[in-house]
Amino acid sequence: MKPEVELGKLQNRVIYCRKCPRLVAYLCEVSKRKLKRYREWEYWSKPLPSFGDPNARHLIIGLAPAANGGNRTGRMFTGDRSGEWLFRALHQFGFANQPNSLCRDDDFALRDCYITATIRCAPPENKPLPEEIETCRPYFLKELDLLKNVKVLIPLGQIAFTQTLKALRLKGLDIPSLAFGHGKVYPLPNGQTMITTYHPSQQNTQTGKLTRPMFHKIFKMIKKKLRVKNLEL
Repeated sequence: MKPEVELGKLQNRVIYCRKCPRLVAYLCEVSKRKLKRYREWEYWSKPLPSFGDPNARHLIIGLAPAANGGNRTGRMFTGDRSGEWLFRALHQFGFANQPNSLCRDDDFALRDCYITATIRCAPPENKPLPEEIETCRPYFLKELDLLKNVKVLIPLGQIAFTQTLKALRLKGLDIPSLAFGHGKVYPLPNGQTMITTYHPSQQNTQTGKLTRPMFHKIFKMIKKKLRVKNLEL
C-alpha cells in the first residue's frame, strides 16, 4: 500500500480518537463557548490530523492545536498567530504555495514538508498531561514509519523537542542527552538531522524571544541541509 494511502488511513483514525476523556470534554466545552469573533464558526472540535506532502523531506513537529485556532478550523496551525508566522516562513522558503491559511478549504498546500504535533487535541491552558502525550504518541510513531523520505526534523519548542527524542529512542535510536536551544543542529544515528527552534507562539514572538530573522534562519538551515542530503544521495 502506498505511504500516502496509509497516512490517510492513519489520520482518519486520529480524527475519531476518543482515548483522553479530559480532552474530549474540553473540546466540547470550547465549541460551546466560542470567542465572540468566531461565533459564526462551526468548530472542528475533534483531534487534528497531520497534513502535508507524503514525500516530504522535512517534518515539523508542533506541540498541540490551539483551542480557537486549529481546533476551530480543523487544520494544524490554521487560523492562529503561530500559524501566520510558520506559514509565512514556509511560503517564503518555497515549502508552501501561499503565505497564510485561514480555513482548511482555502487550497493551502505544503511542498516537501509535513506538519504533525506531539498531541492532536487542544488541551486546557495549552498544557497536555503526560499521560495524554503518551496516549497520543503511537500516531507519531506510525508517521515516522510512513514518512520514509524525511531527512530533517524540526521540533517547535522544548516540549516537542523532548517528545521527538522520546519517540526516536522508542524506535531504537541510541541518542545521548541533548540540550534544547534555538538553532541547534543534531545529526541522528539513522542519518536524519534535527534542527531546533523556539516555538512561534505569541508569547515568544511578542516578547522578542523569537524574531522573524531568527525564525527565518532555521529555514535557511533546512534548505542548506536538504541540498547537502541531495548531494549525498
